[in-house]
Amino acid sequence: MTHANYDRRQLLRIGGGLSMLGAAAPFAAQLAAAGSAASQSAPDYKALVCVFLFGGNDSHNMVLATDNDSWGRYFAARNTGNDPIALMPVGTPPTPVGATSPVTGRVASAGSPEAWGGVLPIVPRTPNPIPAGTNASVRTFALHPFLQPVKDLFDANRLAVVANVGTLIRPITKAQFEARTVPFPDNLFSHNDQQSTWQAGQTEGARTGWGGRFGDLLSSQNGTSSLFTAVSTGGNAVFLSGQNVVQYQMSTGAQPAVVIAGQSGNSLFGSTVAPGRVREMITDTNTASLFAADYATTTSRSIGASTTLNNAFAAPAVSAVPAASPYRNPITGAIEINNLAVQLQAVARMIAAAPTLGIRRQVFFVSLGGWDTHDFQNTAQGNNLAKVAHALAYFDGALGNVGGVNMRNAVTTFTASDFSRTFTTNGDGTDHAWGGHHLVMGGSVRGGDIYGQYPTLGVDIDAFRNPDMSRSHLVPTTSVDQYGATMGRWLGVSESNLDVIFPNLRNMVSRGLGFL
Repeated sequence: MTHANYDRRQLLRIGGGLSMLGAAAPFAAQLAAAGSAASQSAPDYKALVCVFLFGGNDSHNMVLATDNDSWGRYFAARNTGNDPIALMPVGTPPTPVGATSPVTGRVASAGSPEAWGGVLPIVPRTPNPIPAGTNASVRTFALHPFLQPVKDLFDANRLAVVANVGTLIRPITKAQFEARTVPFPDNLFSHNDQQSTWQAGQTEGARTGWGGRFGDLLSSQNGTSSLFTAVSTGGNAVFLSGQNVVQYQMSTGAQPAVVIAGQSGNSLFGSTVAPGRVREMITDTNTASLFAADYATTTSRSIGASTTLNNAFAAPAVSAVPAASPYRNPITGAIEINNLAVQLQAVARMIAAAPTLGIRRQVFFVSLGGWDTHDFQNTAQGNNLAKVAHALAYFDGALGNVGGVNMRNAVTTFTASDFSRTFTTNGDGTDHAWGGHHLVMGGSVRGGDIYGQYPTLGVDIDAFRNPDMSRSHLVPTTSVDQYGATMGRWLGVSESNLDVIFPNLRNMVSRGLGFL
């Protein structure tokens, strides 16, 4: 773990949202000029929503290559162990629980892939290149059987797949990685470090993330509501921390901001003047202690923000944002709370409040845990993927009518995760790995396609030399820098600022991925 020494202002900034300019850096020098230029742009609205899957999603069971060559390798590698994680081929009907699967010869249970039916075929608009050395004549693809809502969005051209994304310093091959001849990120298989590297470009201890840096450059477009530029409904995230912008952590309840009851009520301890006195005390900056003065400034700002936000959320357009339909666990059949859908409802409500608040640019962070599937992967990941599909479909529908306006074109939603997982199974799960596949959704997304080279799948065997895998994990062919820069460019960040936010971008073959 990295330990840092913080001064009093940095502590307040982390704890309470004290907005100030961070340590001197090339990026900081550009903020004023960039903000001035941004404020002259057209009065439109755009938002970026990061859906972080904490724990490392096994994306090999989310997006699959299904041509005979690829599927043979996939099924051979994953149809092993005491609880095999191999999914069933396209077109396979579900095997009733208790019956024997004609594909595997095993008795199906509610938590086994045999009971779920085959993977769901998707047809990308652009043929994916066929890797050298394979026996395939064409590449075909599919999604996990619980991702029908994602397939619907893909078919409607509002969702795309980005293949084999990972943290990189520069392009690297399997041979270079194994020989250690090209630099690569530190602590590749560490949860905390890779979560931080995905969000901030550095291992644990990073202070600013690329979402927050986007906010630094664009917050001037939000006028007096700049405090709501970077908003999290998924907890504290370095992704949203900027050098000037501080993330606003919002409740997912009907009242989005914290209210200090004593200072905002009509009476306190039987006194009608006591609430005002409480407010004066907790916002009094005339103190000899600089720490106390800064704390009072932060508290005062928080009180003002809560009042502003709660008033904005009383608008009819916000109240009209629907809740998600009930979520049913596809394995147990039980009705569960889909926390991801609840978070995205809060995001949709904030988007609906944007005109009232005068906001033009926002970056959001939502999250879902439970992806560290060393064990019991079938049931744990299956339920989580179904939650993602349910939440994305809900969010797409809610954005289709925000106060009578279709806001889909104005919002881009993307997944991120610590890393993907090993292609081989450990018996009933998978272990930490590297490159993985991700989903990007929105009306501006060039959907219905797969971007980047989908890798060759399978374990190394004598009959086939696998160029993409090292010890059963994929070496990324697309960097997080390229992934993030594509979205930053859409949001309005200049090429020169992208080079500062993503310093490894200049090392890559291309600066963008074409899905926006």
